[in-house]
Amino acid sequence: MAGHRFHHSKAEKLLNPKRRELIAPEDVVSLLHISEHDVVADLGAGNGYFTVPIAKTAKTVYAVDVQQEMLDLLKQHTEKEGVGNISYILSDVTATTIPAQSVDKGLMAFVLHEIDDRKAVLTEIARIMKPSGTFIFIEWEAVESEMGPPIHERIPSEQLMDEVKATFAHVELVHFHPSVYGIVMKK
Repeated sequence: MAGHRFHHSKAEKLLNPKRRELIAPEDVVSLLHISEHDVVADLGAGNGYFTVPIAKTAKTVYAVDVQQEMLDLLKQHTEKEGVGNISYILSDVTATTIPAQSVDKGLMAFVLHEIDDRKAVLTEIARIMKPSGTFIFIEWEAVESEMGPPIHERIPSEQLMDEVKATFAHVELVHFHPSVYGIVMKK
């Protein structure tokens, strides 16, 4: 069973500087080797913890979120940061309007545990990614921690690795913190 959806009324928590102790956005930019030529998809962008730093490096960012309120907060954040290369997409992450094979790099951070149909998410990612593309899931490890969802809503890294391997040929597990992991995947 999927976890509960993070509510936009708590969005300020997503930009809390304490999150940097778990994972810094710059680490994701570096890990994905994002350059000024890249088109990047941020699925479940929220209010822009990862989106804005990525947009400062990338050519274009597709920021997808299912909550209009989150996209509105993201727009405020990007205006404050002077970032203008973001396309805002109100959509479920299982069926976006992003053109097929148009994305060089992508991420979904702390969202997958909220989704019922993870296979549909993997299918959508495979659809939007270029053949040479790279994507990363960032999730909460199934361990107790002071931040994040309850442990019963978390996806153990081994389980998610197995699920991702069913769709993507090249899969790598990385840990950013004992309670935060990433799964990097390529076609």
